[in-house]
Amino acid sequence: FSLDDFGTGYSTLDHLRRVPARTLKIDRTFIRDMLDDTEDRALVEAIIALGRSFRRDVVAVGVERVEQVRWLLAAGCDLMQGFYIAPPLPADAFMEWLEAFRADPAWTAP
Repeated sequence: FSLDDFGTGYSTLDHLRRVPARTLKIDRTFIRDMLDDTEDRALVEAIIALGRSFRRDVVAVGVERVEQVRWLLAAGCDLMQGFYIAPPLPADAFMEWLEAFRADPAWTAP
């Protein structure tokens, strides 16, 4: 169970206490500009820290560049989804992708 689009819409801090979600998914609008926008970067850092404080997994959604991967890893977020990693796939294609998958060496934290 995940709290999707965390930081936007109807997600609130109270949801962290009341909803039995195991995962926070950081909305792509923050991920998209975080490398160039100090406010987005601060929000992403805060959501990662908040998730860790509540012992939740944190997923960055909308990762499209290797620089985002590196920054997120350095910030303590090691779960990501987005076109840089893989496009949306049907189940059978996903299994083929998973069998062939090799992590990009550039994905290591600095």
